[in-house]
Amino acid sequence: MRWGSPPSVEDLREMADAALAAIPRELREAVRGAAILIEDLPDDETLAELGIEHPWDLTGLYRGTPLTERSVMGVPQEPDTILLYREPILIEWIETGEDLFRLVRNVLIHEIAHHFGFSDEDIARLEGDGA
Repeated sequence: MRWGSPPSVEDLREMADAALAAIPRELREAVRGAAILIEDLPDDETLAELGIEHPWDLTGLYRGTPLTERSVMGVPQEPDTILLYREPILIEWIETGEDLFRLVRNVLIHEIAHHFGFSDEDIARLEGDGA
């Protein structure tokens, strides 16, 4: 797909919805209660909390309690939210030449993995990037 102008929040929302629809039903069911939001950039508070200096260095974020840390008696402290950050994703798209849909899908799946309790190190190993 060719773009005459930078893909919008709505464009990325459509890609995220399509990527979510394509994952196995069991996984979709497990994240059904999580909100999937597309924002232009992470806010300053989020960047400071994560120790990230530049907003373009964060393409996605999972906020919530991973399934592995939940108890049947526990009450969630905050709703599960998966955030995809449009501008950092677009910067990575431009810099790498990666297919934009594939990039959105990969960021979404990475954040869904955090929902299931995987660490960044676990995810890197599964992707073949780690030891």
